Amino acid sequence: MRLIAAMALVFWSGLALAGNQQYEPLAASVQAALHDAISDQAAPEPDFPSIREKIDWLTDMSQRLRTRMPDREGRLDFLKTVYYEAKRAGLDPQMVLGLIQVESGFHKYATSGAGARGYMQVMPFWIKLIGQKDNNLFHLRINLRYGCTILRHYLDIENGDLYRALGRYNGSLGQPEYPNMVRAAWEKQWAWPPRSTQAP
Repeated sequence: MRLIAAMALVFWSGLALAGNQQYEPLAASVQAALHDAISDQAAPEPDFPSIREKIDWLTDMSQRLRTRMPDREGRLDFLKTVYYEAKRAGLDPQMVLGLIQVESGFHKYATSGAGARGYMQVMPFWIKLIGQKDNNLFHLRINLRYGCTILRHYLDIENGDLYRALGRYNGSLGQPEYPNMVRAAWEKQWAWPPRSTQAP
């Protein structure tokens, strides 16, 4: 019951529930690789397997997100950027949507008590570690680029173990609450294709 109340508070207040990555010294090679990963500023036009799938995915996800993001143009830009950045980092875009739901409730300017910022609740120390001092973590592209790159980094550390990678992302490694919340949001709200169209 307390968890539901906390999630409701996140939704209504815009304050973030999660986003408490821990500072860990990085090897110079890792730091350089992560810096390169966030530096590329290619246009965020996502590459779908087909035009039909692009239309279907954007239409369906836009409908699901409509109550949280009423502006259609902004909503589509957000979804295209999520898809692009997730795929670029080798992540499932629907899982990233689930993570954003838990992290910030889709509030662009959400800030956690620990100081994490934006949709994916990125801690500011990452700017100093891998970015540039003028990087704005409330900017859509920058926030999603950082968040997806950081989660990919944690997945690599954990040899593909998403449960542990999510724990690292949230600063709660080994505790089940956060990974379970992300998985539940992913499977219940953002599963693709929609369950009604999946083969039995």
